[in-house]
Amino acid sequence: MRRPTMTDVAREVGVTAKTVSRVLNDEGPVAVETRERVMAAVRRLGYRPNLMARNIRVGARDAAIGLVIPELGNPFFGTVADGVESAVRARGLTLIVGTSDETADLEQSLIATFLGRRVSALMVVPAAASDHRHLRSERMAGLPIVFLDRPAVGLTADCVVSANRDGSRAGVAHLIAHGHRRIGFVGDLPATLYTRRERFQGYRDALTAAGLPFDRSLVETGHSVEAATLATQRLLDRDDPPTALFTGNNFASMGAVVALSRAGRRDVALVAFDDLPLAEALEPPLTAVAQDPAAVGTAAAELVLARLDGDRSKARRAIVPTRLVVRGSGELPPPTP
Repeated sequence: MRRPTMTDVAREVGVTAKTVSRVLNDEGPVAVETRERVMAAVRRLGYRPNLMARNIRVGARDAAIGLVIPELGNPFFGTVADGVESAVRARGLTLIVGTSDETADLEQSLIATFLGRRVSALMVVPAAASDHRHLRSERMAGLPIVFLDRPAVGLTADCVVSANRDGSRAGVAHLIAHGHRRIGFVGDLPATLYTRRERFQGYRDALTAAGLPFDRSLVETGHSVEAATLATQRLLDRDDPPTALFTGNNFASMGAVVALSRAGRRDVALVAFDDLPLAEALEPPLTAVAQDPAAVGTAAAELVLARLDGDRSKARRAIVPTRLVVRGSGELPPPTP
C-alpha cells in the first residue's frame, strides 16, 4: 500500500501542498479552520512527514545521533550502545546504529550516510586501520564527534576509553602475586589495534615490575572465539607451557575457557580482561578485569550532549576505570616443581 503524501493531504482538504506544509511546520499565517481541517486529514490518512528530507532542504540537523560500532555480535558494543541510548533518549534524540564489521571502508561509508542525513552528532568506535582526517571539516564546523573505546586516528576529538593498560597490569600482577612466573597472553588482532596494544603493554608492565623476563613465545592471538581456542591450545601444547593465562578481550577469554575445558585442565590459572556472562557458573569461577561498557556509552553521550548545549572547550579524553573481580580461576597456584 502506498504511503500517503503531502499532496494527498492537500487534495483531501482542497488546499495547496504549500498550505499543508505551513501547517505542519508552523510557518506563516493559516486560518484556524484550515489548520484544523489539515490536521484532521493528516490523522485520517495517516500521513507522516519526511523529517529527514525537510532537514536536508532547510539545512537543519536531524534529531538523531549516529553511532558506528564494529559488530553487533560482541556484547560489549551492544551494552555501550544501550548506555548511549539511555542518555540521549531523555533529551528527545534518537540513536541510529550501524556496524562497520571492523573495516575502515565500511566505517567511512556509514559515517558518510549519517552525515548525509544531517545527524545532530556522530559517535564512532573506530575500526582497525581506520583514519579520521576526513572528519576535520565537520568538526571545525561544530558537529559534535565523540569516539568510544578507541581514540580517533588523525583527528583531535573527544573520546571515552576504558583503563585498558592499568586493568591489564592489575590482572597480570594478580597472577604473579599467586606465584606464577610463566604467564601466557592471548590477544586480539590486529596487534596495532588500540585496545590490544594497551592491554598488551599492561601485561608487559606487570612482568617488568616483577622482574620477570618477557617471552614472546607465550604470546598468541585470535580475533574470534574459535581462533582464540586454537591459540590457547597452542600455548598448552608447548614443551614448557604457561602455568597461567591472561586473555585480552571477551572473545579471547571465551576461547581460553573452551580450550581449557576440552583439555580437561583445571590447573591453569586464568584472568580475563572483560567479564563474561555466567562467569560465576564456570568451574572454577572466572576471575576478570571487568570493564563498564554502559558507563563508557553514558560518558560518551554526556560529552555529546554537552557539545550540543554549546560546550566549545578543547577535546577531552575520559577514562572509565576497570575493576578486578576475584572469583577463583586467577587464584589457582602454579604446580609444585
